[in-house]
Amino acid sequence: MFFLLRYFDGACLPSNPGISCYGFVIEIENGKRISEYGIATPNGTNNVGEYVALIKSMEKALSIGITEVEIKGDSQLVINQMLGIYKVKAQNLIPLCQKAKKLSKAFKKIEFKWIPREQNKEADKLAEKAYLEYITSSK
Repeated sequence: MFFLLRYFDGACLPSNPGISCYGFVIEIENGKRISEYGIATPNGTNNVGEYVALIKSMEKALSIGITEVEIKGDSQLVINQMLGIYKVKAQNLIPLCQKAKKLSKAFKKIEFKWIPREQNKEADKLAEKAYLEYITSSK
């Protein structure tokens, strides 16, 4: 089955580093949409949130039988690291990138594409929602 992972996004709120959040939206070819959001770690960076969003979206896709995927995100760092254009230098990102690359090999076809932030609003709002729910429940 083919699907378009329309967006994935990570955020770090209220500052970077801070509470690392993620969100993603999967659009399946029949128009069905699946979205998810959560906290990657209560003490992390936006890049950790980005990788967790990517990993969780791929895990979800694989769990529902998706075999071909187009992944779009606004993180030039994550997209270019997945494409092998950038090296992974940050020690905390190495295991996350390795896990994402291992997951990517489970798909028959996979494409990574960078999109401008303005085109990633839905996933961004989900990551923000994760943060808001987290701070509200922590009080």
